[in-house]
Amino acid sequence: MKTTTKTAVILVMALMPGIRMLAQHDTVFVANRDTVVTHYILSPKDMETAKHVIYVNEDVTTHIIMPENIKLVDISTAKMVGNQCADNMVRIKPRGRMSENELAGTVTLIGERHLAQYEMVYTGIPTKARSSYVISQEELSRYDNPNVLMPEQDMAAYAWAIYSSKRKFNNIRYSASGIRAVVNNIYTIGDYFFIDYSLYNNTKIKYDIDELRIKLTDKKEVKATNSQTIELTPVYMLNKTRNFKGAYRNVMVIEKLTFPDEKVLKLEISENQISGRVIYLSIEYADILHADGFSEKMLKHLTSYPNK
Repeated sequence: MKTTTKTAVILVMALMPGIRMLAQHDTVFVANRDTVVTHYILSPKDMETAKHVIYVNEDVTTHIIMPENIKLVDISTAKMVGNQCADNMVRIKPRGRMSENELAGTVTLIGERHLAQYEMVYTGIPTKARSSYVISQEELSRYDNPNVLMPEQDMAAYAWAIYSSKRKFNNIRYSASGIRAVVNNIYTIGDYFFIDYSLYNNTKIKYDIDELRIKLTDKKEVKATNSQTIELTPVYMLNKTRNFKGAYRNVMVIEKLTFPDEKVLKLEISENQISGRVIYLSIEYADILHADGFSEKMLKHLTSYPNK
């Protein structure tokens, strides 16, 4: 085993103060370049006992994909470099050639509710290095994050189950200029409302979605100076499609709220055309009170998410 006179040990703790958040396309450095570099060669016994190992090579960029959005990434040594290239993906590689089976460093990924940690081991054989690595649920350790009420992965699963369900609402609808809109379902799950709605285009002109807004506004039209409108921001949208010819269905997630009877939740969808066809769906508080509670049975038959 090859050793040096000085060993650097870096302990990474989830949510430790001082560990910075990683922005997309930011280069990841935790150890300084001037840090004394330790060369540790893993023996066959070490390889057997190592919990999670990913082989890397300087000619191969390794993409690590997490099943939820990544909030923080830590690379324990300066022998590795990388950045976050997507919400749930990190790419890393060694800075240069190393010894066979040398420990390049430890990579820790902290997601919305889980964390994962891997030993990055150098191989001189590029074909042995992993170009992509998908983290399985078995490799995740759960931790409590008070800032995340529901991970996006869970939102997607609930939204897709609702998307695949039958319509239960029939009283919230709108029709104009050959476009018909209807609210299919409203569910309350945890601290969120899941609003399931459909649009139907009965014209031959494709509808290009320019903007989708949801706001809490007065039920009756009043003067602009007296009107009190609160713009709401959806926390998740299932369907990212921006145009449709026939039918369109989506599930929007917003934070749970209450409001007086004189207010309505207004969903406004505008078209990116000169004609500017605008669709309105008004949801009253009585409709919110009749929102369904989610049954976990709806998740049992799901095998995939919609490709939209």
